[in-house]
Amino acid sequence: MSSPTGPASGLPVRMPRPRQPGRHRRPEPVVAPEGAPALVLAVPGTPSSATRGLAEEVVSIARSELPGLDARIGYLDGDDDEFVTLSTVLVHAAEERTARYEQAVAAGVEVKRPEGPVAVVVPLLAGPDNALLRRIRQAVMDSRIAAELTDVLGPHPLLAEALHVRLSEAGLARADRARLFTVATAADGIVLASVGGDEAVQAAGITGMLLAARLAVPVMAAALDEEGSISSVADQLRGSGSQQLALAPYLIGPEIDAGLLEEAAKEADCATAEPLGPYPAIGKLALAKYTTALGIAPQQPQSTPSH
Repeated sequence: MSSPTGPASGLPVRMPRPRQPGRHRRPEPVVAPEGAPALVLAVPGTPSSATRGLAEEVVSIARSELPGLDARIGYLDGDDDEFVTLSTVLVHAAEERTARYEQAVAAGVEVKRPEGPVAVVVPLLAGPDNALLRRIRQAVMDSRIAAELTDVLGPHPLLAEALHVRLSEAGLARADRARLFTVATAADGIVLASVGGDEAVQAAGITGMLLAARLAVPVMAAALDEEGSISSVADQLRGSGSQQLALAPYLIGPEIDAGLLEEAAKEADCATAEPLGPYPAIGKLALAKYTTALGIAPQQPQSTPSH
């Protein structure tokens, strides 16, 4: 026996879900526009296995958020013969765009000549570091390619979330205050370690305020590249009543030598969390810089609410 909806098998029949009207409709997925510029991630340092893995994971996250995205990685240092330096990557992006246009014309396809920037260059930096930014800007100029350079990734609430996660992974903060469990090694004061001098410390301080709100402990920013900055901030925190400090690197990773963090932790006499690394927020923020530069607007990356 059957019914108008199908065989009467005793199993429920899956009916098509009606489209959601009005403001409750699920937004259409955004894809990269045809012929859009490449997103070129400008990575400090050389393409070591660790740095390459980190950068590739960041661009993979960006691609997953914007299907069709042409994402590439350019390093500030490296061998031009390997075609990995930022200026060389930009040149290749321009050559490939021209080649695609010429192939289309030769095939009789009616296409518009490419206009606008070849690439949007996004520095893989959490905060401002004028020395590194000057080198990125110079590499873009040396390429002689039309490219737009964005701001660094921070400050942003997502970076405060990433710092919180890294601290909790190291056993230096509660992952979620709402669960009311005790972390015996949880810090009651955080030294937020940045690079780039006073400007970087000020920018890190903004994210530090957001982190302090998440953890309900004092957070103060200090400069890894300024002698005495880390120990001075550690002394201030201890002077205000903090007994157990933790060092939270406000860094993605490639911008400094890992030995600097070990020295800073000894200087502050405290444990340290890992750098931000390829935390998902980093890829989302890199993409947000790209889409803002182009004026396309996928859903903005959201922070997980603090409890």
